[in-house]
Amino acid sequence: MRILVVEDEPTIARAVRKGLEQEGYAADVAGDGTDALSRATESAYDAILLDVMIPKGDGLEVCRELRARRVWTPVLMLTARGEVTDRIRGLDAGADDYLAKPFDFGELLARLRSLLRRAPAERPAVLRAGDLELDPAHHTVTRAREPIELSAREFALLEFLMRHGGEVVSRTAIMEHVWDYAFVGLSNVVDVYVSYLRKKLGGPPGGPVIRTVRGVGYALDLGPARHDAAAPVGSESA
Repeated sequence: MRILVVEDEPTIARAVRKGLEQEGYAADVAGDGTDALSRATESAYDAILLDVMIPKGDGLEVCRELRARRVWTPVLMLTARGEVTDRIRGLDAGADDYLAKPFDFGELLARLRSLLRRAPAERPAVLRAGDLELDPAHHTVTRAREPIELSAREFALLEFLMRHGGEVVSRTAIMEHVWDYAFVGLSNVVDVYVSYLRKKLGGPPGGPVIRTVRGVGYALDLGPARHDAAAPVGSESA
């Protein structure tokens, strides 16, 4: 397993690299944000240990840029700032886990092993479909860079559809994930909210389409020409 250690303090970088190598890992060190981006995009790493306080672009900027470039290597953020707000910022930037300094090396190894057990998967910090963008951290939606005001429930519904872009999702699955199992209300509440979304999002060109699949549910096509949805998620009978 090859690990990229991004740390500008030479003493810490050497200690972490030596510890990793003693555990059987191969480790490279980057001392700033520019070097980190170059290495992480040009070489295949199994995980990245990323210090927040580094020169030439801090760790948060590096993590955001990696995700924007569709680099999904697991990232463990390392920082001397252990405040909850700082941890939230790191995770919202696309990090997979967060460890505050000073840390026990045994805990770092355990968290690293946990990350390595997960298969790299696409998990962008900002969701995109056509000219539509949804930012879960800042709770904003734009289309062609124009802001769209959504209610909390509309936002949740759109986020669920975007996370399953191209797939057919059943009304039951939508109810379970956007409302909850215990929700009691109008049987057509999903259809009502899809109608609200369609009106607010508008139609093509350049954007996704919320398509009705009769007897099943809905699919967010990623563009006006895409109609090859995957197998239904939580499909229900017609």
